[in-house]
Amino acid sequence: MYNQLCWFRNDLRVRDNPAFSSALETGPTYAIYIATPGQWQLHDDAPIKIDFWRRNLIELKRELQKLDVDLLIFEVASYKQIPELINKVLQQLNIAQLHYNREYPLNERMRDQLVDSECSKLKVSISSFDDLLLGPPQFVLNKSGSPFKVFTPFARKALIEIQNSSNLLNTPIRIEKNRELLPMPSRLEDQVEITSINWPEAKSQWELHWPAGESAACDRLEAFIQNQISAYKEQRDKPSVNATSQLSAYLTAGVISAADCWRAAQKYFDNTGVETWQNELLWREFYRYTVVHFPHVCMHKSYRENTDHIPWRHNKEEFEMWCQGQTGYPLVDAGMRQLLSKGWMHNRVRMVTAMFLSKHLLIDWRWGERWFMQNLIDGDFASNNGGWQWSASTGVDAAPYFRIFNPVTQSKRFDAAGNYIRSYIPELAQLSDSCIHEPGDRRPTNYPSPLVDHKFGRARALSAFKDSAS
Repeated sequence: MYNQLCWFRNDLRVRDNPAFSSALETGPTYAIYIATPGQWQLHDDAPIKIDFWRRNLIELKRELQKLDVDLLIFEVASYKQIPELINKVLQQLNIAQLHYNREYPLNERMRDQLVDSECSKLKVSISSFDDLLLGPPQFVLNKSGSPFKVFTPFARKALIEIQNSSNLLNTPIRIEKNRELLPMPSRLEDQVEITSINWPEAKSQWELHWPAGESAACDRLEAFIQNQISAYKEQRDKPSVNATSQLSAYLTAGVISAADCWRAAQKYFDNTGVETWQNELLWREFYRYTVVHFPHVCMHKSYRENTDHIPWRHNKEEFEMWCQGQTGYPLVDAGMRQLLSKGWMHNRVRMVTAMFLSKHLLIDWRWGERWFMQNLIDGDFASNNGGWQWSASTGVDAAPYFRIFNPVTQSKRFDAAGNYIRSYIPELAQLSDSCIHEPGDRRPTNYPSPLVDHKFGRARALSAFKDSAS
C-alpha cells in the first residue's frame, strides 16, 4: 500500500468530500492544511471569515482523528511558497498520490498548476475533483461548444447535467477509517499548531451566530428544509424574516457541500420553494463558471469591457458614509450596519446597497466589492464579484444599466413594517411604519439627511452609462 496525501483547502469537512474519500479508498492517508496569512491579506479576506476557518479547522482535526487520520498544519506567507512546501512534504511522507478538490479563481488555478508540476517531477500521481461545483464547468457549454453568457440557458443545461450525474444524486458513501495507522511524523519544516498561526482577534458573537463544524452545518440545512424552504419563494426577499438558509458561510468554507444541499432539497422537489432555492444554488454555480471561462474578471476588470469607460466618481467621503451606514437611506444604512455587526447581509439588501453605491453615488463598484470581502463571513470571490458586477451592470448577464433600485420603494416593499430597519438603526425606532422608510422632516438629529437625491442620482447614472456606450 502506498501513502496518500489529502490537501484540504476550502473543503473543511469529512462528509461528501471526494478528494478525502479518494485518498482513503486508495491507501493509508495523511491530511494537510496550509495557512497563508499573506495571501489572506492580498485577497481581503475578512477577519470573521478567517476566524471561521480557524474554528472549522479545529473541528476538522477532531473528525479526522476519529478516522485515524493526522491533519498536519503548515504556514507559509502566500501561494508562492506552496509548491516548494508540497514538494518537501511529498518526499518526507513518501507520498505516492496527492488528492485535492479544485478551486476556480485565477490565483488558485495558477497555484495548483505549479503544484501539479512539482508532483510530476517526483512522479507523484494527482487526483483532483470538482467538489465546489455541482458539476464540472467544462461540460456545460452551448450548442456551438462555447461557454454560456446568460444565466437561464446555462441553468437549463446545468440541470440536464445534474440529472445525469450519478455522483450527485447518490447518497455519499460511508467513510471508513484509515487503512492502517500511519506513524505520526516528527515535526516537518513549516509545520505548526493551529493555535500558533497569526489568526485575527476573535469576537464572542461570531461563534454565537456562526457555530463551526459539519454537524452545525447539517443541522442548519435540516432546519431550513423542514421549517423554511416551503415558504422560501414568498419570504426570501424580506430581510426581517428568518426565511433564508444562512448556509453561505458554510458553503464558502466547504463545511458542507453544494451537492449535499441539492440532495436535501431534492427530497421535496415538488415544492416551489425548493425550485427557487435550487435556482439560487445554480446562480452560485454560474458565478464560479464565469471565473473559469472568463478569467479576466479575476483581475479587477469588468466582464463588459465597454463599461471600463464609465467615469466613476472616487469620492472617499461619500464612500466612507456608505461603509458606515450613514447615507440617509434607512434600508441601505441598515444593511451596511448589519454587515459591520454580523459579518453578513441579507441578499436582497446586498443588491440594494451595491446598486446604491455603483449607481446613485456612481462610485466604482470595485470599492464596494472590496469592502464586502473585508467584512463578510461568506466572502467568496466568484459570488461577490458576480453580485457586484450584476448590480453595477458591468457583469455577465447583469441587470440592464437603466435598472436602478429606488431604496425607498425597496424598503416599503420588502420591510413594510420597518422591523429590519429598527433592528440596526435604533435612532429611527420610534418613527411610525409609514415614516421610517423616508424620515424627511421627522428625521432625528442624530440620523443623516439623504446623501443624494434619488432622481438626481438616477439621472446621473443613466447619463454616465449612456455616454460610455457611445
